Amino acid sequence: MAIPTILVAIGLIAVFGANLWTVIVAISSAELPRLVRVVRASVLSLREQPYVEFAQAIGASRTRIIWHHLLPNSVAPIIVQITYKIGIAILFEAGLSFLGVGLPPSIPSWGNMMAEGRALWLAKPYLVMFPALFLSITILSINMIGDGLRDLLDPRMKERS
Repeated sequence: MAIPTILVAIGLIAVFGANLWTVIVAISSAELPRLVRVVRASVLSLREQPYVEFAQAIGASRTRIIWHHLLPNSVAPIIVQITYKIGIAILFEAGLSFLGVGLPPSIPSWGNMMAEGRALWLAKPYLVMFPALFLSITILSINMIGDGLRDLLDPRMKERS
């Protein structure tokens, strides 16, 4: 995790070639350790909650504690992180394609569209602005969906309303 994600992705794409599956694997393998770290931290903090200690004290099995206490309370932060990572993955793919190391130009991508429109920026700025606008709207929408799902599924949010 000390190496930036984009450098890991560029390295993997340089070794295995630029195609759709290589880009997906490169971005996923670079982002997965960060997601696992957040999930682990969430579960470790929930494990110290009084209701988990109480469940252990009354003799609940580990399986019951995991399924009835840890999983329902950790699913909301996990969903938020996954939707956040999806937005980051879309942005990384566009960035890699814009730099010319991502998807080949024959595959439609917002990064490829912006890279092709860069040469005509002064004459036709909309060739860059519209793909960038839709990229931003898509990432914002995915993050808002994740936030809404957290509000819907988080047991702590239900208690507040």
